[in-house]
Amino acid sequence: MLPRRASTECPPADHDLADRGSAALEFILVGLLLLVPIVYLVIALGAIQEQSLGAESGARHIARAVATAPDEAAARERAEAVLGSIVAEYGMDAGDVDLAVTCAPAGGACPRAGATLTVTVRTRVALPLVPPILGLDRAASIPIEASSAQRVSRLWGAS
Repeated sequence: MLPRRASTECPPADHDLADRGSAALEFILVGLLLLVPIVYLVIALGAIQEQSLGAESGARHIARAVATAPDEAAARERAEAVLGSIVAEYGMDAGDVDLAVTCAPAGGACPRAGATLTVTVRTRVALPLVPPILGLDRAASIPIEASSAQRVSRLWGAS
């Protein structure tokens, strides 16, 4: 006797029809559950990257502007002008931006002729969609810091 083959016919009409159409619903549900956190992550990382580029750009340009200024008053004016334009360009909060200028070797006025000028810009990036309730916006912020060094000319400040 010959072995019987498995049937390739469709299942009977009384087969369970409850699963019909649920694949689209599952796809939409799982898609939303995965897509929303990914979109938030992209937005948050974009904000962090923007502020990082702003801090780095600010430190580099302020160091260059101060090192090439003819005197201390002009250096201060240039630093404030560059910092103001960087804050406006990169959408930083002016109250959160901290600027520190140091010279090496230590001692004496800063900036001064022949010194290595180090400019450090610090700021904080608030994560998007975090409400300012109970200081949550402050707790959910990322600190950013960038530094740049520039050699000041030996003839700096000479009239």
